[in-house]
Amino acid sequence: MAFLDALENLSKRFDEVDILIADPVVIADQLRFTTLLKERGGLESKVRAYREFRSAQSELADAEELAGTLDDPEEKELFEVEAANLKTQLKARLEGLREIFVTDDEDANRNAIVEIRAGTGGDEAALFCGSLFRMYSLYAELKGWKLEILNESEGSVGGFKEITLNVSGDGVYRRLKYESGGHRVQRVPETESQGRIHTSAATVAVLPEATAVEVNIREQDLRIDTYRSSGPGGQSVNKTSSAIRITHEPTGLIVTCQDEKSQHKNRARALKILASRLYEVEKQKRESERSSARKQLIGSGDRSQRIRTYNFPQNRVSDHRINLTLYSLDRVMQGDLDPMLEPMMEYDKEQKLQDLDD
Repeated sequence: MAFLDALENLSKRFDEVDILIADPVVIADQLRFTTLLKERGGLESKVRAYREFRSAQSELADAEELAGTLDDPEEKELFEVEAANLKTQLKARLEGLREIFVTDDEDANRNAIVEIRAGTGGDEAALFCGSLFRMYSLYAELKGWKLEILNESEGSVGGFKEITLNVSGDGVYRRLKYESGGHRVQRVPETESQGRIHTSAATVAVLPEATAVEVNIREQDLRIDTYRSSGPGGQSVNKTSSAIRITHEPTGLIVTCQDEKSQHKNRARALKILASRLYEVEKQKRESERSSARKQLIGSGDRSQRIRTYNFPQNRVSDHRINLTLYSLDRVMQGDLDPMLEPMMEYDKEQKLQDLDD
């Protein structure tokens, strides 16, 4: 089975990480040491279950071998019964492994970088972008997560043209990763005087937080430009060229950050976002090998894919990937996202299990 081969490779990697975190050179490098500890934590449950499965396989092989060599009927029957019991246990362990393999994503326990951008719809799109930001803020509060604004560009009448967040806590990426894609809203805008319903959109990208160490960002690959900050912030922000624009020349990815007065802090934030974007590029390459059926269902995280519609007049919210419609939009916008996310998580698990059987 291909997934058992994958688990064997993870088991080998687990041993490599164990050796590395005991190396004094690695321990002295706190960033690398912390990254490896997090990797080890992500591997541990899979590797433990896999090794227990292999141990049960070995016990079964021994019991069957002994049963085949014995002449005494009673002893032979004893080992045959033991082998039958071990086969039952082994089947249960295999099912458990399958469950762990599809639910224990290597990135599941990472923090997330969440980028929300206004799409079509002008001022109303910016206001909707602000509504989504508030929805995620309230959800983070309900989950006990920490939310930090890394960069923002305000709309002319409120909301945001774009806003980038760092969300940290237990199981952040496991849940928020399903938010990537296009979000469409149908409502009467605050800017509408005739009471007409408008349709506008925003895009969300959820990236697993990564470090420069994990994606090997080389200084020679970066073009760093500085400029004066624009927008809200007061005279103190605009007096110096504290805003940062980083271009990663091998990929063409561009990150800007201007929220802090300190150029150094803006640079650090921009690098954090860049590292996560580069990590996501590599993650997408790995996931491109998955079945086309699953990609169609769950989506690739592409911003162009419309995943959800928020209809305010009908208090309706629909997830188009799994044909889920709820008439509780008011609660969703107050941060009650689990009724939308948990069916999505269950569908994702079912599709992954199907992929294992293909």
